Amino acid sequence: MSMDPNLDVPKLASCTTCRFVEDKSNYWTAVMYFKHPNGSYIRVPQMANHNTGPGLQDGGMTIYYFQPPNNQKTVAFGKGFRMIVGNPMRRSAAGIPSNSPLMKAVTFRCFQGDNLGSSTPGDSPDTFGFPSGTCSGGIRSNIYFPACWDGKNYDSEDHASHVAYPNGGFFGTSCPTSHPTRLPLLFIEIVWDTRAFNDKSLWPSSGQPFVFSMGDPTGYGQHADYLFAWEGDSLQRAMDTCTNGNGIPTDCKVLTVQGMDAMNKCRQRSRVPELVEASYLERLPGCNPIQNGPASATMIDACNAPSTLANAPVQTAAVPIATPPWEVCANNNQLAPRCDSIPVTLTAPGSNPNVTPTLYPDNPAPSGPATSAPSAPTTTVTTIVNPTPSAPAAGQVPKYGQCGGVGYTGSTACVAGSTCQKLNDWYSQCV
Repeated sequence: MSMDPNLDVPKLASCTTCRFVEDKSNYWTAVMYFKHPNGSYIRVPQMANHNTGPGLQDGGMTIYYFQPPNNQKTVAFGKGFRMIVGNPMRRSAAGIPSNSPLMKAVTFRCFQGDNLGSSTPGDSPDTFGFPSGTCSGGIRSNIYFPACWDGKNYDSEDHASHVAYPNGGFFGTSCPTSHPTRLPLLFIEIVWDTRAFNDKSLWPSSGQPFVFSMGDPTGYGQHADYLFAWEGDSLQRAMDTCTNGNGIPTDCKVLTVQGMDAMNKCRQRSRVPELVEASYLERLPGCNPIQNGPASATMIDACNAPSTLANAPVQTAAVPIATPPWEVCANNNQLAPRCDSIPVTLTAPGSNPNVTPTLYPDNPAPSGPATSAPSAPTTTVTTIVNPTPSAPAAGQVPKYGQCGGVGYTGSTACVAGSTCQKLNDWYSQCV
């Protein structure tokens, strides 16, 4: 599945989960799962990052657009621009020169409590692979995209060769001659709420228990995709004007901010009929068996996972918004947004007059029989998961798993409390 580069995404988008309403871009990464000792998997929730308030973000990412040192001129991305960083098939650092920016482009920070750490993201003690010990405050992904462009191609066959890193590292002052045009430095942070999984009795005897959704238990395969979709020249105006570097959205007066409620209500419902979160799964979604490495992972042939989109959004279980161990705003910190700077309930329409926003309910009622997923909270709560479930009995399909369809060769017997129901000719599901 891909996206037509000729689409005018800002006009097609009805809302955005970003603080700036002009930003309709697509930012994507793989998802983290916890592997239980019984072999089942559960998705690791995300939680609000430092200084992302006021209001608690419903997971997601923190996106930064950095100017080069001394505010050198940058050229904003253009319509159809996309790129990828990282390699989903990688399972070790083998073959990467020690001084290459790739050694620090996709890393992890192990938070202890509410301590942010003092090093630049990617520097020690951050790690290329998953942290080896427990992280009492969660794990943060640090992802740097290249910031130099060949000036011609908005994409390339591998989605990477049309861009390069600056000379001297991410914040270098010059670009290589092959990619002479300076872009904004796009940097992403994602905080994974691993706090519920710190019981070492549930960890393997050696190694750590987290895996990425493409079957990566090492973390070396961390990667991210970007599709540019800012409205008009809004990003260029922001890069030219908002140069104080403090990262506080309301200080960038040429852009429009929205409240956290509006951000959290902008959702794209799942359209693939497959359970991916809120309960333990017999296997990772899709065709993604664990590939430990250190050799590169390989593509899986003869995949029988759901590969068609449902005509209507697929119901997914509600996951409560996590409360992080740190404050997301402050009234006495020049580098943090004031807690009264943006009303959490600010829902005024953004700068896009072309589309009426579609705001889904926070926690729609699940279809079919009741599930064991957490009920919708009425207040902001910490996500709590039960770390000691039993895996489905041998030969039984877990609730919301596939149990039939054209070409399907797996079990048709659903776990107790669910039945196999046909959704279309290609997919039947235990509900």
